[in-house]
Amino acid sequence: MANPSQPPVTMAEGKYLQLVKQGKWEYVRRKGISGIVAIVAVTDDGKLLLVEQYRPPVGRRVVELPAGLAGDEPGSENEPLSAAAARELFEETGYEAREMTQVGAGTASAGLTDEFITLFRATGLKKTGAGAGVGGEQITLQEVPLAGVEQWLAQKVTEGCLIDLKVYGGLYFANAQR
Repeated sequence: MANPSQPPVTMAEGKYLQLVKQGKWEYVRRKGISGIVAIVAVTDDGKLLLVEQYRPPVGRRVVELPAGLAGDEPGSENEPLSAAAARELFEETGYEAREMTQVGAGTASAGLTDEFITLFRATGLKKTGAGAGVGGEQITLQEVPLAGVEQWLAQKVTEGCLIDLKVYGGLYFANAQR
């Protein structure tokens, strides 16, 4: 069990991650970021924007909400989370949002990492770019009618894809928006 009075000790370190130990507890920290964002984006015609990409840690394609890091580029250490959400939405989907509203925040896997994700709902969407990610990312945009998203996700699972759990949480906010 971690002892909050003991400071964490770095056990190993890479370019982007640290493995730390606090008491008997070992966990991972992401280096050089100010936050993590995920975006629930539904177009005016009722399509949920999802992204699909290969993820090496699980060795499979994963369907996810558009998401990314805040403050990870030199000079952007104080990037507001809403600005990071708008940037990530555009980079991954090619959509810009008229409004970005924070709707939730929480841990990703509290037993493994100190990551804390802030969830935004994007409204007033307009396609203005190509999307597909940056820096070698190979992201496929999926525009899925909200009315049939559960069936679409089930089909992706039968095709061998994994579904990021944030997608299911995002459906709550996608449906609350309508």
